[in-house]
Amino acid sequence: MKFFTNLTVALLLSGSFVLAQTNPNLPGKAKLSGAILDEKSQPFPFVNVLLLHAKDSVLVKGLAADENGKYVFDQVANGKYLVLVSMVGYQKNYSEPFTVKDAPIALPASQLTTDTQSLNEVTVVAKKPFIEQEIDRTVVNVENSIVSAGATALEILERAPGVTVDQQNEQLKLRGKEGVIVQIDGKQTFLSQQELITLLRNTPSDNIEKIELITNPSAKYDAAGNSGIINIKMKRNKNYGTNGNINLGLAHAKYGRGNASVTVNYRAGKLSSFVSAGTFLNKGFNNNDIYRKIPFEGKVTIFDQRTERINKSQYHNIRAGVDYFATEKTTVGVLVSGFYNDWSNPFGQTNTRILNEDLSLQRTFRTDVFNGGTMHNISSNLNLKHQFDDNGKELTFDIDYVNYTGTKKSILDTRYFAPDGTPDGNPENVRNNMPSNINIGVAKLDYTQKLWKGKFETGLKSSVVASDNDMVFETKIDDWVLDPTRSNQFKYTENVNAAYLNYSGNISKKVKYQLGLRGEHTHSIGNSVTLNQKRDRNYVNLFPSVFLSNQLDTNNVINISYSRRIDRPNYQSLNPFEFYLDPYTFQRGNPNLKPQYTNSFQLVHVYKNFLNTTLAYSRIKDMIADELPQQIASENKTFVTSDNLDNQDNVSLTVSFPIKIAKWWNVQTNFTGVYNHYNSIYLEEKLEIKQASWNMYASNQFTLPKGFSAEISGWYNSRAFYGLYAAKPMGMLNAGLQKNIMNKKGTIRLNVNDIFWTNRFRGKAVYKDIDFSVRSQWPSRQFRLTFTYNFGNQNVKGARQRNTGSDDLQKRAGGN
Repeated sequence: MKFFTNLTVALLLSGSFVLAQTNPNLPGKAKLSGAILDEKSQPFPFVNVLLLHAKDSVLVKGLAADENGKYVFDQVANGKYLVLVSMVGYQKNYSEPFTVKDAPIALPASQLTTDTQSLNEVTVVAKKPFIEQEIDRTVVNVENSIVSAGATALEILERAPGVTVDQQNEQLKLRGKEGVIVQIDGKQTFLSQQELITLLRNTPSDNIEKIELITNPSAKYDAAGNSGIINIKMKRNKNYGTNGNINLGLAHAKYGRGNASVTVNYRAGKLSSFVSAGTFLNKGFNNNDIYRKIPFEGKVTIFDQRTERINKSQYHNIRAGVDYFATEKTTVGVLVSGFYNDWSNPFGQTNTRILNEDLSLQRTFRTDVFNGGTMHNISSNLNLKHQFDDNGKELTFDIDYVNYTGTKKSILDTRYFAPDGTPDGNPENVRNNMPSNINIGVAKLDYTQKLWKGKFETGLKSSVVASDNDMVFETKIDDWVLDPTRSNQFKYTENVNAAYLNYSGNISKKVKYQLGLRGEHTHSIGNSVTLNQKRDRNYVNLFPSVFLSNQLDTNNVINISYSRRIDRPNYQSLNPFEFYLDPYTFQRGNPNLKPQYTNSFQLVHVYKNFLNTTLAYSRIKDMIADELPQQIASENKTFVTSDNLDNQDNVSLTVSFPIKIAKWWNVQTNFTGVYNHYNSIYLEEKLEIKQASWNMYASNQFTLPKGFSAEISGWYNSRAFYGLYAAKPMGMLNAGLQKNIMNKKGTIRLNVNDIFWTNRFRGKAVYKDIDFSVRSQWPSRQFRLTFTYNFGNQNVKGARQRNTGSDDLQKRAGGN
C-alpha cells in the first residue's frame, strides 16, 4: 500500500517537477502589450484578455487589463498568435494573427462594442480545465474530464477540491465541515444525507455539465449551509435550431452497470425548449468489518463482525423546460423534472463472533438481511423575469412545488449458534416498513436596480415543508405482530419566511464591496404521534454578510468576506425511531437536536488569474454531529445517533493552480489543508479533539496526435477525524483515453477508476466505553467505456440563465 501511495504522489507531482526544471529566461521569450477602449474610445479597465494560438485557438495565457485598460503578457514564446478580448454585454474582439519572434510587440488598441448579436464567425476551441478557481467559487468542469466519463456524481465529488465523501457514514463534507447544502440546477434536493448519497451514487456524470462549490454565500442565498453550497448543473444545450446529444456507457467492477441518456433541444423565435431523459442500472457490493469491545461490570465482551451485501439499483429521470420570450424585456419559463429510484440489497449477511476478553468463543450469530426501497420525485417551477426600461431595474418571480414519495423496507432473520456450531436459542425475525411523503411549496420574489453608484438587491421568500413518516416495526413468533415499542409515526412541518437586502458598489476603481443582511423567521413542529411527543420551535435570526474586493494591481486581487449561517436539523434526525441493522446494532433519532450557527471568515488571493489561495476560519456553535456512537453496555448493544457538540473551530487553506508543461501537457493541482478543533461535553465527559488533515487532487491532461487525448488523475486524503472516528488515509489513481470520431461529433472514452483499489474506509473510535474499529470496501475500481454523439445545429448562441424559487432549500428531507 505504501508503494502505491508513493507512486500516486510521485505521478501527480511530476508536472510540478518538470515545471521546476524549466528556465523561464530561455531565448525566444518576448513581451506583448496592448490596450482596450470602450465605445467612446475611453480606456476600458479590468477586461478579460486571452492569448490564443493562431492555428487552433488553443488558450496560451489569460489575464485582466489594469485600471487603465492596458495589459502585458511576459515571456511569450516565438510563434503565431491572436488575442481575444471579452467582457459580459459586449461583443468579443479578436485581433489579427501576428507573429512573435524575439522582439517586443505593441498591438493596436482593441475597441469593444455593445453585444447586439452573438458571434459565430470565429470558433474558439480552448478547453476548460477540469477544475477552475473563480473569485467566489470553485468550478468542476465535469464534461471536460476523460476519467469522469461513465462515473457518478458522487465519484466526481470525491475528486473535487476540499470535498470529502465519507462512504462509511454516507456524509459529505466541504473543507472539513458538515452541513453542506446540495443543489441540482439551483434547486436543493430536500433529502437526508443518506438519501442524498444514494441519489448522487445513481446520477450518471454524463448528464452533468459542471459542479460549483460556493464556500461563503452572500445574504441573497438561504442562511442554511454551514460549510457552503454544492450546486450540480445538468447539461442543457444552448444552440438555435434542433440539436441534442446521446450518451451510452458501460462499466465493470466485479458486477456490471450501464447508463444511457438523450437530450433534445429546440430554439427558434420566441421559444426555447428542451427535454432530456436518462436511465442508470447498477449492481454492486459493500463489505464491512466491525471489531468492538464492550466493557461492563469488570468484564469485556468482544464482537467480531463481517457484513457482506450485494446491492442493485435502477434510476430513471426526465427533465423538460420551456422559455417564452414574450418581449425583449419579459421572459416566462416552466421547468418540470422527476425521477424514479429503486434500490435493494437482495443478499446481505452478517456473521458475528461473540468473544470473551481472552478471545475464547462465547457464541456466534448470523443475520440475513434484506433492505430495499423506492423514491419518486416530481418538481415543477414557474418563473417570470422582467427588465424595466431604465436604471437597471429587474424583477424575477418563482413559484415551486416539489413532492417526494417513497418507502424503505427491511427484513432481518437472526439465528444463534453455540461454539460447536449447534443451534443455540430461538431465531429472531423482525421486519419494518417506513413509507414517507414530503410536500414542499416555495415562493420567491427578487428585485434589482442601480442605486446611487452601486447595485441594490432585495427579495422575499417563503417556504413550507410537510413530511409524514410512519415506521411500522413487526416481530415474528408464529405470525407477524406489531411491536408498538419500536413503531412510530413522525410528522414534521416547517415554515421559513425570509427577507434580504444587498448593496454592492465601488469605493474606488480598485476597491469593490457588498453588504448584505438576511432575516429569517422559522416555525417548526415535530410530532411523534405514537409517543405523543411534540416539539414546537419558533425563532427569528439575522444573518449579515460582508464582501470586500481589492484589485491591488494587474496581477493581484484580494477578496475578504464574512457571513453568519444556520443549519437546522435534518427532518428525520429529529425522529426518535430506531432503525435496526442487526439485534445488537441500530440507529436512533434525537428529537432534542438544536440548530447550529456558524460565523465564517474568508480571505482569497488571486494571482494573474492563475494561482488562487483561500484562507478560511469558522466557529460553529451547537455543532450537529451525525453518526455519533453510543452503547447500552448491559445489553451489548451499540447504536449511532445525532447530537449537538458545544463548539467546533475550523481553519482551512486551499491552493489551486494550473501548470502548462508543454503544448500537449497540462496539469491542474488543488491542495486543501484543514485544522479542526472540537471542544464539548459529551456523555458527561469533556471531549476535545485537535486534528490537522489535508487532501490533494491533481490531473494530468495530454493532447495526442490523430484526435486522441489522455488523462491521468488522482486524489489523496490524509488521516482525519469524522466526529469520533479517526479515519486512516484514502486515495485513488485514475487513467483514461479519449478519441474523437465521426467528424468530432462522436467521442469514445475508455478509462479505469481507482487502479490500485486504494479507496476504502478504515476508521477507529475510542471514547469512554466505546472502542471499535471499522473497515469498509465498495466497487470503486471500475473499467468504463462510454460513447457520446452530438447531433443537430451546433452554432453557439446564448440562452437565458436563471435560478428557481427553491434555490438553497432542498437538503433535509427523507428517512434514515
